Amino acid sequence: MNILYQSTRNANETVTASQAILKGLANDGGLYVPKTMPKLTINLEDLAQMNYQEIAFEVMKLFLTDFTEDELKNCIKRAYDDKFDTKEIAPIKKADGAYYLELFHGATIAFKDMALSILPHLLTTAAKKNQVNDEIVILTATSGDTGKAALAGFADVPGTKIIVFYPKDGVSPIQEKQMLTQKGDNTYVVGIKGNFDDAQNGVKAIFNDKELENNMKEKGYQFSSANSINIGRLVPQIVYYVYSYAKLLASNEIKNGEKINVVVPTGNFGNILAAYYAKQLGLPINKLICASNENKVLYDFFTTGTYDKNREFILTSSPSMDILISSNLERLIFKIAGDDAEKNAELMKSLVSTGKYDITPKMQEELNDFVGGYASEADTAKTIKALYQSDDYVIDTHTAVAVSVYNEYKKETNDTTKTLIVSTASPYKFTRSVMDAIDESYNTMSDFELVDELSKISKINVPQAIEDIRTAPILHSRICDADQMKNTVEKILGI
Repeated sequence: MNILYQSTRNANETVTASQAILKGLANDGGLYVPKTMPKLTINLEDLAQMNYQEIAFEVMKLFLTDFTEDELKNCIKRAYDDKFDTKEIAPIKKADGAYYLELFHGATIAFKDMALSILPHLLTTAAKKNQVNDEIVILTATSGDTGKAALAGFADVPGTKIIVFYPKDGVSPIQEKQMLTQKGDNTYVVGIKGNFDDAQNGVKAIFNDKELENNMKEKGYQFSSANSINIGRLVPQIVYYVYSYAKLLASNEIKNGEKINVVVPTGNFGNILAAYYAKQLGLPINKLICASNENKVLYDFFTTGTYDKNREFILTSSPSMDILISSNLERLIFKIAGDDAEKNAELMKSLVSTGKYDITPKMQEELNDFVGGYASEADTAKTIKALYQSDDYVIDTHTAVAVSVYNEYKKETNDTTKTLIVSTASPYKFTRSVMDAIDESYNTMSDFELVDELSKISKINVPQAIEDIRTAPILHSRICDADQMKNTVEKILGI
């Protein structure tokens, strides 16, 4: 079946998978979604015998139908190689009665590596397929992890430049140093005076600026995105849910067809949306538990049916989730509106003009797959300490938000369904917050002293990603106001 993609805001705009990957965002500002949702064409027991790369092909071929088998297998082979520190790519650990899907074994020790290792290969393949000769400028806003993973993926990739905007005071010290030490003649990192939503809104405005687009065209450039608004990011994320189920089946932890719950620490809604798409494919998933930190805009949405970003923006110890506009939620809104692009466009217009929108009771009924929960800063720290004490297992702050929400969900529902908790980042990425949670006496140590102490208590070697930045020089120092982002892009590109 040939899958085309349409904009969530205009049913008449359809493109192929490779065109959707190239463009990133639709012309009307909407997000691309598949016009028809495919189904798994291979049974789960056969998947259970496969490795990560083989499962990636079986899943991605369903969505990227204008890629040839050779093209897709080549992209997968180049992405999922020894950049990952384990052959499993995404191992599953059992602790305290749940299964932890560790998505942080890639080059930048966060789950963004799972998709951003392959996106550059998908993008350059898509450019060739569509006879694109312009240089592709990857423009991305990051709340901490996407930035480094995208920079690492696109560094020195021919025919591309990458510009990453991040909130200057809104990421962890390790996250910031990872970005600022990034090598590559085509990489640019800019700190903005503002929060992630300011960065994300600025990037969307630049994408929608037709005058700038024309000026870029004259200079031989075109924009694309490495954010999860790009379906080239979203499709590879579906893979690890299918892989997890297959591995649990292979290890006899579950029976074929047995439903599992999935808990995802959620900010921009891409990761949990990928789990929802996996369920649409036919994966036996029961509840999708959406875990928020104190920026609980998604929890409030699932509880009330109102999405309202008009609230204080809180800086937390889980900064990758410090988001009040969850871009990928639009894809779910489109789906529960009955694939009604007009209705979705009306709601998104309301979000821009008033900062909020209300879904209908009928749409709310379509959200039965989802459960919302949130964890306070105190809950997050308490969860890290408790799991370390009970199981000798150290998790990062984002994973702790998910665990805290899951524990609360179990208490309230007595649901005994086997559960996969998505572990989105290495504890080494948020060392100070993690170590403070385990023992406050660590707070006198420097960041890298804490790294070494964490290695001692966790009995896990310091990841190469951290070793690489211990003494690496700072290569990027640009800072701008949020309203100067377009101007900064023009200066970088010489427009």
